[in-house]
Amino acid sequence: MDVAVRVRYGETDQMGIAYHPSYFVWFEIGRTELLRQRGLAYRAMEEEDGCFVVVTSASCDYRAPARYDDELTVRTRVSSANSRRIAFAYEILAQDGRVLATGATSHVITDRGGRPRRLPERYLRALAPSAR
Repeated sequence: MDVAVRVRYGETDQMGIAYHPSYFVWFEIGRTELLRQRGLAYRAMEEEDGCFVVVTSASCDYRAPARYDDELTVRTRVSSANSRRIAFAYEILAQDGRVLATGATSHVITDRGGRPRRLPERYLRALAPSAR
């Protein structure tokens, strides 16, 4: 799933290059939109089903800089999902298609108290890993 983002001034350093934590914000945008596209929303998962998607690991490999006002594409896919864990893979692309960064996040499903719990079956069906 692709979503467009634009590098904001506050996401850059003095040289106009995107600051490294910005990529994790863009990954979250991609992840949230992928879930929304599949008929899921974090708010509903939390409020209606008591399922919280907690980040357990996050990584990013930087290949080339993104700069202030660049229009980027965040490409997100589910790389694996089971009853207790979900993993996502990301690419940050420049307008010309160059890959600026790749990344991954892993998540565990918990209840409101932070204890691991099973993800309801309807979520598992919607989170079937995507190709690409």
